[in-house]
Amino acid sequence: MSEKSKFDVLREILAGMGSVAVAYSSGVDSTFLLKAAHDVLGDAAFAVTAASPIHPRRELEESREFCAREGIRQIVLEGEELSLQEFRRNPPDRCYICKRALFARIVETAHQNGAKFVAEGSNVDDLSDYRPGLRAIEELGIRSPLREAGLKKAEIRALSRELGLATWDKPAYACLASRFACGEEIDEAKLRMVESAEEKLMDLGFREVRVRIHGKDLARIEVEPGRIPELAAPALAREVTESLKSLGFRYVSLDLAGYKMGSMNVVPDESKK
Repeated sequence: MSEKSKFDVLREILAGMGSVAVAYSSGVDSTFLLKAAHDVLGDAAFAVTAASPIHPRRELEESREFCAREGIRQIVLEGEELSLQEFRRNPPDRCYICKRALFARIVETAHQNGAKFVAEGSNVDDLSDYRPGLRAIEELGIRSPLREAGLKKAEIRALSRELGLATWDKPAYACLASRFACGEEIDEAKLRMVESAEEKLMDLGFREVRVRIHGKDLARIEVEPGRIPELAAPALAREVTESLKSLGFRYVSLDLAGYKMGSMNVVPDESKK
C-alpha cells in the first residue's frame, strides 16, 4: 500500500473517531497526527501536552507555536512524574510507569472536554524497538492511528513534507529521562543540566545529539559519527567542555561510537523469566 493510500486510511480512521484528544509532544509523529486529526475533525480534535522537567522547554514552546499557528486548541498538563518515587528510581520499565500515569490523566482530561478517544503518535517502526510505554497505552485503551494505518516513520516524514510541516525532517527526540543510566536516580537538577547541555550543542549546529549523564559529575556526549572529528577539534572541544562544566559537570567525554537511539535501554531477558 502506498503512503498516499495509507494517508487515506488514516483520515478514515480519524473520521470514524468523531472526536479525539491527541497526546502532542511537537515531535514528527504527533505533529503529523494532530494536523491530520484537526484537518479531518476540526475543533473536535485538540491537543493535550505535558509540561514537565523531563521534556525540554524548547519542545513545549514549539508545541504552543504550532497550535497557535494552526488554530488548534491545546491543553497543557503539568507533569507529575517526579512526584512518583518508582519513576525517580529509574527502573528498566521507567517509561511504562511514566506513560501509565500521564495517559491516565490525558484520558480524564479528554473525557472532561468531550473527546470520545485519546490518540498517540507511535508508528509501525516503534514496534521493533524496546518501548515499555506501549504496554501502558494498550492497557488504557489509547488509540494509535498511525500504527493502525500501517504508517512507517519514513512515510510520515514524506507526508509531513507534502503538508508543509516544518517537523518533516526533525530529529527523533526522547524524553530527558532517557539520558540516565538505569538505576540512576532522576531529579530535576540533573534533568536541567542535561537539557542545558544539549541546548548548547544544538545551538552549535548539532542535530542528532544526546548528553548522557553518569552520576552527578560525568557527561557523555553522543553526536552523529560523521561529526565526531568536528566536535573533537581542540577549539570547539574546549568551548563545549567549559560550557558543560559551568552547568555543574566535572567531567565531559565524547562517545567515539557516536549517537545511537536508546543506547541507555536495558531490555529484559525474557529467557530468564
